[in-house]
Amino acid sequence: MVERVALFVTCLADTLYPDVGKATVTVLERLGIEVVFPGEQTCCGQMHGNSGYPDEAVALARRFVDVFDGFDAIVTPSGSCAAQVREHFGDLLDGNDRGVPARTWELSQFLTGVLAREDVGSTFEGTVAYHPTCHSLRLLRVGDAPLRLLQAVPGVELVELPDAEECCGFGGTFAVKNADVSAAMLDEKIAAITASGAECVCACDSSCLMHIGGGLRRRGIAVRPVHLAEILAS
Repeated sequence: MVERVALFVTCLADTLYPDVGKATVTVLERLGIEVVFPGEQTCCGQMHGNSGYPDEAVALARRFVDVFDGFDAIVTPSGSCAAQVREHFGDLLDGNDRGVPARTWELSQFLTGVLAREDVGSTFEGTVAYHPTCHSLRLLRVGDAPLRLLQAVPGVELVELPDAEECCGFGGTFAVKNADVSAAMLDEKIAAITASGAECVCACDSSCLMHIGGGLRRRGIAVRPVHLAEILAS
């Protein structure tokens, strides 16, 4: 049984969505987990690696390992950042990762896989459509872990999201470098969310929710983007 974890908050939670980080702590502490926040943490280097800056990505990976080594588990409310650590650090560091990637978990995987919990004591009222983000779906292979957590929340009515596994078009710097394609993909995702009739769209990544939320606001669509951690903390 893991009783003490380190929180890897991610750049987006640190700078734009602090409530997601706070919600993650709330959920873990509710389950009796002691949460430690290493103040020396920085970016995991995902953006640098994706953009063709391997030296910078390696430097950040080394720093991550230095900061988080010694913890039995590192938990993050981000499928994409967890995927960077778990799937890419081994290659970036030539295996000299001190086992940190294997101890790094996206929140839903940690709750269901490590703690074997689905009911985390939440309540939330509303219809919710779940968007499985690309990294959580295809790299981390979280499967139905987020859905099982949502299904265990009294008051949540899950509704089907058409073509749920299609990308929202964010893709980090892809949305900047390929803006027209990204916007077209977002149009399709917004149409699917609207067709679902959901009051909220939920995901495991603030980055995708930022992209989707911006599209919803610009179109005047009253669907609320909400991170899984925020629903579970409610």
